[in-house]
Amino acid sequence: MERFRAFWTKVFTPVAELFLRWGISPDAVTLVGTVGVCFGSLVFFPQGEFLIGVLICTAFVFSDLVDGRMARLSGTSSSWGAFLDSTLDRFGDAAIFGGLVMYYVGPGDSRLLAGLAMYCLVMGSITSYARARAESLGMEAKGGIAERSDRLVAILGMTGLAGLIQTVTGDDWPLVLIPVTLGLLAVASTITVVQRILLVRSQAKAAV
Repeated sequence: MERFRAFWTKVFTPVAELFLRWGISPDAVTLVGTVGVCFGSLVFFPQGEFLIGVLICTAFVFSDLVDGRMARLSGTSSSWGAFLDSTLDRFGDAAIFGGLVMYYVGPGDSRLLAGLAMYCLVMGSITSYARARAESLGMEAKGGIAERSDRLVAILGMTGLAGLIQTVTGDDWPLVLIPVTLGLLAVASTITVVQRILLVRSQAKAAV
C-alpha cells in the first residue's frame, strides 16, 4: 500500500499547498476528515445507502494524506499532530465498521453479521494497540497481512462496489459482498494480531 500512498500524496500536494495558502491548519483538516468519515458511515450505512456512504467516506479518508503533507510542507510536523492524527483515525475506523453493525442490527436483520462486523471493529483496534504498545516499550510491531490501509481499502472498496451494483440492478444480491469481505477481514485481522504478538515476543526474548 505504500506505493499507492506515495502516488496519492503527490496527487494531493497541490491541495495541501492551497489549504496552507488559505491559512487552514493540518489539525483542522484532520478533524474535518474524521467528522466526514463518521458522517458518511454512521448516517448512510445504517440505512443501507452504501454507495453514497462510501463516496463520502472515501472523499474524507484522503484527508489523512493531505494533513500529513501540509504538516511537512509547512514544517509543523510534531508529536502532537501525529498523536491527534492516530487517535482520530481510530474514530473513523470504528465508525465505518460501527455503521455496518448498525445496518445488520437494523434493516440488514442479522445478529450473526452484526457480530462479525463488531469483531472486525474490535480486531482493528487491537491491531493498532499492539503496534502502539510495542513501540512504547521500544520494540516494533509493524506489518502483518492486514494493516489499517489494507482493511480500509477492502471494506470501503467492496461495500462501494456492492452499493453500486445494487443501485444499477435494483437487486439486493450484491450485498453478499459485504459479509464475505468482513469474514476475510476477520480472519486476516486475527492473523495480523498473532503475527505482531509473535514479533514482539521474539524481540523481547532476544533482549533478555
